[in-house]
Amino acid sequence: MANAEHYLGDADVHPIDVVETIAQYYDWDFDRVAEDQIAMAIEGSWRTYSITLAWSPYDETLRMVCTFDMDPPKDKIPSLYHALNEANDECWAGSFSLWEEQKLMVYRYGLLLGGEAVAGSEQIDQMLTAAVSACEQYYPAFQLVCWGDSTVKQAMDIAMTGAYGRA
Repeated sequence: MANAEHYLGDADVHPIDVVETIAQYYDWDFDRVAEDQIAMAIEGSWRTYSITLAWSPYDETLRMVCTFDMDPPKDKIPSLYHALNEANDECWAGSFSLWEEQKLMVYRYGLLLGGEAVAGSEQIDQMLTAAVSACEQYYPAFQLVCWGDSTVKQAMDIAMTGAYGRA
């Protein structure tokens, strides 16, 4: 993702306004749900990711939730949780969790902006890039663990190896 800084002025801008500007710049589908919340869809190589960002003035945090469908077979859930723990050990900018009831895999991140700090477009762009990149990297591993009869180690080895091309 490229820097969209030149589309924004230097004045203090609401973080969701920054996200909306980035979404317009990339021509992503988005919906400004409320003044403090935006939802969008970002197309990845494996699937389209649903991303919601919400600003909490109470704790001055920009929260991001990136989701995709995941309904693993019941007998594979323990292995999937093991894979999630392995993935989270490698992810420094966010973390994965499974929302079983909603049948969603979730990548979450919170950008703390205490002391009236301002989130710039480059910072938010990097946050979105990190989320999609992490989902793209680990999606095949989660699939292999749930439906490919791979061990967690085999699946994570594939996720940690740089892939070239696409099957």
